Formats: sequence, C-alpha cells, structure tokens
Amino acid sequence: MASYGNREPSAWAIGWTWFAGFMMILIGVWHGIAGLSAIIDDQFYTVTKNYVLKFDVTTWGWIHLILGILVLLAGFGVFAGAVWARTVGVILAILSAIAAFGWIPWYPVWGILIAIAAISVVWSLTVHGRDVTATGM
Repeated sequence: MASYGNREPSAWAIGWTWFAGFMMILIGVWHGIAGLSAIIDDQFYTVTKNYVLKFDVTTWGWIHLILGILVLLAGFGVFAGAVWARTVGVILAILSAIAAFGWIPWYPVWGILIAIAAISVVWSLTVHGRDVTATGM
C-alpha cells in the first residue's frame, strides 16, 4: 500500500479545491453584499418574531461584512496553495454556515445559498486540499 506522499495528485481533487477557492470568494462577496445592505439601510430586511439568534440588523450587517472579507481573503490564499488558507477556510466556512443559518429569518434565499456553499467548501478543502499543495498549483 503506497503512502500519501508516493501517489500522484488527483486532477479531480485539484478541481474541487479550485472550486472551494472560487466558492470562498463568492461567499465573501455574498456576505459583503448582505452586510453592506444591512449597514446602509437597516430597514431593508424584514425581521421575524421570536427567533433564537436575535441581533439588530446593523449588527448582522457588520458580522456579514467582516466575515465576508475574511472568507474572500482566505479564498485567494487557497489559490496560492497555502496550508493556512485551507485551515482558515474550513473554520470560516463553518462560521459562515452558522451565520447564514442565523440570517435565514431576515433573508432566506441568501442564508440558504451561503450555507450550502459553505458546506461544499468544507467538504472540498477537507477531502481534497492536500492535492493542491502537492502540485504547487
């Protein structure tokens, strides 16, 4: 049985890692749009009653904006093949999915799209991330 270091990197794995990088950039942009919308016009979103994660819309806006910038930067780091970017990418994608879940009462479409994209990023980076480093992308 060959060890990981002896096998050739998979083109599919590299493709999935590129997908994760692109999705991280897209998630960052989506968070940025949602955040700026909430910060600029806090009446833009409709609030539902009795939801567990109650924050002011402007607070959610800042959460989305900061998280979006961090995810966007880590997405570019994934293209550089940086191990830190994959690690940070997984952590931020998990936080992004949680924030998207909390955002569902205000804007369900954005929340669901961001959560699905974040879950796909976690899968791509954890299953296929090493192949990119092995090839030097």
